[in-house]
Amino acid sequence: MTKCVLICATLAITASLTFAQKFQSPAAETTVTVAGKTITIKYGAPSVHGRQIFGDGGLVSHDPHYPVWRAGANAATALHTDADLDIQGLHVPAGDYTLFVNVADPDHWVLIVSKATKEWGLAYNKDMDLGQAKMEMSKPGTPIETYKMTLSSSGDHKGKLQLEWENHIAAVTFTAK
Repeated sequence: MTKCVLICATLAITASLTFAQKFQSPAAETTVTVAGKTITIKYGAPSVHGRQIFGDGGLVSHDPHYPVWRAGANAATALHTDADLDIQGLHVPAGDYTLFVNVADPDHWVLIVSKATKEWGLAYNKDMDLGQAKMEMSKPGTPIETYKMTLSSSGDHKGKLQLEWENHIAAVTFTAK
């Protein structure tokens, strides 16, 4: 009897670990140097796993602050910039911030830069918004399984932040000072 209980417990633990691993959202990071200054974003990178992500009934629509999404998974998406940034007219002084995205319209996203830092991803507070910037949207050739954020340089003082997941690509340009 003890052997049977031990075998059942082992199988249950193995099954739950396999399930948990399937839906893990590993930590990810993107960094770029623009105008000699470093900009870094740390985020959790979830995967689609056959689920609908955006729009009515999508995974993100179940978040408590929907239509504001934490721009990743797990802990809040953290931006650190050594440069003052101008993101589509939004002035972001050098420092630490949290990024969110308003996805009320899945085809027209708005980047939200929050002054709140070191919080869990679902702890959005509109009163802490530094500001917002509209993102340019496009569609990938094929669905994107794992969420990805990319910072890139496009000139001496210019850069771009791009978010890609499911059937959406959202981008915003910035200038570093």
